[in-house]
Amino acid sequence: MSALRTSRPARAGQYLALLAYLAFLALPFLWLVSTAFKPAPELASLHPTWIPKNPTLDNFRQAFDEQPLLRAAANSLLAAVSAALIAVLVATPLAYVTARHRGRLAGAATGWVVISQAFPFVLVIVPLFLVLKNLHLINSVAGLVLVYVVWSLPFALWMLMGYVRAVPAELEEAAAVDGAGRIRTLVSVTAPLLVPGVVATALFAFVTAWNEFFFALVLLKTPEKQTLPVVLTHFLGAEGVADLGPLAAAAFLATLPSLVVFGLLQRRITGGMLAGAVKS
Repeated sequence: MSALRTSRPARAGQYLALLAYLAFLALPFLWLVSTAFKPAPELASLHPTWIPKNPTLDNFRQAFDEQPLLRAAANSLLAAVSAALIAVLVATPLAYVTARHRGRLAGAATGWVVISQAFPFVLVIVPLFLVLKNLHLINSVAGLVLVYVVWSLPFALWMLMGYVRAVPAELEEAAAVDGAGRIRTLVSVTAPLLVPGVVATALFAFVTAWNEFFFALVLLKTPEKQTLPVVLTHFLGAEGVADLGPLAAAAFLATLPSLVVFGLLQRRITGGMLAGAVKS
């Protein structure tokens, strides 16, 4: 009974902490949605309200009229999807080899992951710019994709290593005893179990590339090739005054792809995490 009494306050504290965290994440998004549908008089009001009194779509129309949002979204989609696919294709075999054959390679890969995530963007942008300039990839979506792949590869490798280690090696040994070759074992036994992990890794790589701003701002010069986060800054005036209504509408539209992707793949990601926790 004493353990039960002590667990109930702890559980209540956990729920309160979770609710506080959800509120911390949700309230800015809800305020963004509210602002996107408010007319100009309500945006200038000294007593703002959560729910628009006279909701309007004028902010969305003005946002599309002022900036090429569809073209920018297409550029962001191309860069994010390409970077996610390439990062996963490169990281998956590396993660398998590193997780299954522990040694100097695994230690070097882990050290690379830690070190690469410690460097801020500002320290690498100058040498990165010079390298891409020599490769004639400045002001190109291909160059931006290359940067996204290199930047997301360490995290993708680290994440996939965890999924590979969650797959029992005994399954591969059993397949080998049954006469399956190495390639057949990887394709028929290991690969299906890694699908949720690969999907989750690709999702995180996609969201990271979709929301990235700094590299796109520095590397893309012409308006026709700029991504959506960069185009959103065009709603700020020369003196830093924001065109709040259209900016909120455009920002709301920019967040929808990430929310839709998470919603569609949530069950698969959760299923993969639960499957990784089951041991034979």
